[in-house]
This record gives sequence, structure tokens and C-alpha cells, in this order.
Amino acid sequence: MSENGNIDLNTIAKNCKIGTDSDSSDTIALIEELKKQHSDIELIACFNYFLKLEYRTQVLMYLLKELNRFKDSSSLEVITDLLLLKGREDLTDKDEYTNVRVLCAKIISNFKDHRSVFPLLACLNNKHDHYKVRLSCADALGRLGDKYAVVSLIDVVSDESEKSVYIRESAAAALGMLGDVRAAESLVSILETKSGIIDKFSYLKERVIEALGKLNFNSDRVFKALKNSLSDENPQVRINAIEALMDYDDIRAVELIEKMLEDEDEDVARNAVVALYNINGETAMNKIIESSKTSPACKDEAQKILEEENEDIYE
Repeated sequence: MSENGNIDLNTIAKNCKIGTDSDSSDTIALIEELKKQHSDIELIACFNYFLKLEYRTQVLMYLLKELNRFKDSSSLEVITDLLLLKGREDLTDKDEYTNVRVLCAKIISNFKDHRSVFPLLACLNNKHDHYKVRLSCADALGRLGDKYAVVSLIDVVSDESEKSVYIRESAAAALGMLGDVRAAESLVSILETKSGIIDKFSYLKERVIEALGKLNFNSDRVFKALKNSLSDENPQVRINAIEALMDYDDIRAVELIEKMLEDEDEDVARNAVVALYNINGETAMNKIIESSKTSPACKDEAQKILEEENEDIYE
């Protein structure tokens, strides 16, 4: 009998060819049959046990997806151990497990358990780990929603020695999801130091501005940084700045967005129209349509918004 007193986990694992060199599809087929014979509680115990013994990536991915379906708290430790490759330190090719570990991080975030912050941070801060694993851990920390991770994420996003700018982008996005105002000053510093720089830092600035918008933190320094971002060479950075300013409860923000109606990039100008609609509704759209200074693209966008609004009313 197994430790749970109900089923013999060791025998079931052998019957399903867990941890063997048999074809992965054969093992998965055996597990599918197992699902017809046991209760959910018993299956969770089986899958947790299997996960400790298995090494074939295809089977591991299958088991993880099954455990994610149940989302039982008893699975958290074994999934976390797999993320950390605990007990698998002698693996010759750890990169082979990259996609498995990425899935582990995603599933761990679904548990919303404070204990998960520490292993996720351990992977994120390990600069020798695979970048995909580190990216997934940053995203998981944001989704986990635990503000204990804020300080470490600020350190990552501010780390100029970090070789992968993608890691910093993910850390910025996570800070936006966490919504902690402690991140505001560090995020603004990045915008200030990267002002006018395009190429690889453009996406970092986009993520930083998105995060600032989610923080909903009004300060003169943040406002100035967003204002300056409206002049960035990258159109998407300008669009993100418009969206962040849209939530500012300040008449100055409206005036800045109105100026963006004249932007040389049509997409930027159209986004300014949408932002003004979200702020002042139909009044703003009529103003745009009636103005002799407004571009045809902006007039078309404003007219389209009003038509869609009227359709919603009569439906």
C-alpha cells in the first residue's frame, strides 16, 4: 500500500511505465486508461508521484497539464522541485527541460501561494539559467500578485549589467501587473536614461510605460517622463505614452494628447483620437470632426467611433 493508504503508487507507476525508456506515447496512453479507473483525488496522488520519477519531457508536459487542470495544493511542491530541477542536478542537458520548466512557472503562478515567490525569484536572478525560464518566472511573479517580489523585480529591471534586455522587459511588465507604486521611480529612471535611444531599448521603454500606466501613480516626475516619451522616435512608445496619460486626472494630459492628433504617424494620431474619446466621449469626437486642423485619418477614426457608439445604443 502507498503512504495514502488507498492505492499502491509504486505499482501503478510501474504499470504505466513511468521513468522507463519506453515510448512516451505508450506511457501517455496507459495514463489515459488510468484516468478511467480512479477518482480525482487518487489521480492527483498518482500524477504527483509520477512527476518525481519521470524524466521524458513529453510525459512531463502531459502530467503538468493534467495537474494544472486539478490545481490541487498538494502539487505545488513537486512542480516547484521540477522548476528548480531539484534532484535532477546530474542532468547532462538541462536545456532539454526548458519548455517543461516554463510550463512549471506558469502553473505555479496559478496557485497564488506566497511560498512560490522565493523559487521563482531564484530562477529569475540566476543569470546562468536559460533566458526562457527566467522570462517565464518574471511573468509568473507578476501573475502571482505577491508584492514581496517588487524589490527584486525593481533590481532586475534596473540592472544595466543584465545581458538580456528581454529579462528587464519582463520584469517591467511584472511590476505593472503588481501595481506597486514603489516601482515608479526606478521605471521613470529608465525612461530618462534611455531617452532618445531606439533599437533594442525600444521594447523596454514600451514595457516601462505600460507598467507606469498600470501603477496609476501621479507625480510631476512621472508626468514629465511620459510627456518626453511622446517625442520618442519609436511610434509604439508614443502610443504607450498616450495610453498612460489617458488615465491621468490632469488637464495637462488632455492637452498633450490633443497635440498628438498632429503626429506624423497615422497610428499614433488614431490612438490619440481613441484616448480622447475615453476621456471626454462624444464631445471630443465632434470637436475633432469639426476642426479644420484635424487630419482626414483622425476625422475618420472619430466618425467610426461615433457610428459604433450609435450602433451599440440601438442594438
